[in-house]
Order: sequence, then C-alpha cells, then structure tokens
Amino acid sequence: MSTHVDNHTIVHEKTEMINEPRKRVGILGGGFNPVHLGHLVMAEQVYAQLALDEFYLMPTYQPPHVDKKTVIDASHRVAMLELATKSNSHLKVELEEVYREGKSYTFDTMESLIAKNPNTDYYFVIGGDMVDYLPKWYKIDELMKMIQFVAIKRSGFPQTSDYPLIWVDSPRMDISSSLIRQNIQRGCPIKYLVTDNVIDYIQKKDLYRHDN
Repeated sequence: MSTHVDNHTIVHEKTEMINEPRKRVGILGGGFNPVHLGHLVMAEQVYAQLALDEFYLMPTYQPPHVDKKTVIDASHRVAMLELATKSNSHLKVELEEVYREGKSYTFDTMESLIAKNPNTDYYFVIGGDMVDYLPKWYKIDELMKMIQFVAIKRSGFPQTSDYPLIWVDSPRMDISSSLIRQNIQRGCPIKYLVTDNVIDYIQKKDLYRHDN
C-alpha cells in the first residue's frame, strides 16, 4: 500500500520549519575534571544575562594540553556533570565531543552541532583571559561566522578584541579543577567548591585521591 503526500503537505511542513522561532543556546566547553561551582555560576550568569533558552556544558573527550595521567575517564566527568546540573532545568550536558572521542577542534564540533540543529543560534563562552588566543584557533574566521563568542570579563585583561564578542560580567570565583584535585589528595575539604552530589560521587568512586 502506497502513501500519498501532496505538494500542499510538503509546503506546509517547510513553512512550519521556517516560521519556527530560533533557539538561543549557550555552550561552555572544558575538561570538567571535575565540574565545580565556578563553571555553574558562569553558565548561569551567561544564560540569564543573554536571556538564552538553554545552556549546555560540553566536556571534551580528551582535554588538550593536559597531562593524561590527571584526566579521569570521560564517563566519570559526564556523570558528575549530570549530577551537578540535575536541579537546574535549563542547564544540560552536551556530549558531542565525548561521542566523537579523541581531540576535537571547536570548529568541527560546532559545525556538527549546527548541522544537527539548524534552527539554533549558539553562544560559545570563553574566559576573558582566552581572548588573546582566539587568532590561533583552528579556522577561527569561519568559526566566527557560525557562532557568537561570549567572553567573561576578567580583571587584568582588556575588554577589547578584533573579533565581535559579547562581554559578560560574572563573579570571579577562585576555584579550579586542579585545586579540587589537590585538596582531595591532601585530605582537605571540597565542600562549597563543588555540589554535594558531586562530592558523594567522588567519594563513592574514590576519584583523584591517588593522582600523582
């Protein structure tokens, strides 16, 4: 039995796609080894100040320029991200780079995401201390045409760039994943640096305690 689809139906579907409002989505990439409150505060500030529809934390499969010995398996980092964002309906986890495996260029990642979500405008977040490195990014000129970069203001770093950036204020939290890992190795507390459910996960899985 054949199914007939007339031209009117096809035109109607195309019109719906064209008229569908575009979604505005933030992206913050990183190793998240582990995810901490600084990441969450930054994501929430950008989400709110730019009135985005959603915000995604996107873990790398293999973070560049990091000693492999200190990077735990992606499955643990993803699990902690899911726990940390569980109570926030507009914070989500994007697994594009984890699924691809290996090292990923931002250009390739965003090209793939845009192809999958053609009705989405992406706002890619970087720290103000990273702005000067943008000219060295792979295919940066093409990337600038694909997405909107958002820079978090940092004291000591000028808020200027040859690229069209959106600058956003966010509370400066002197927290880093390396500090958290060091605290765990030294037996120091990490409460109020990461969410409680992430602390429980780290303890249950005995993560970071034996890092060199």
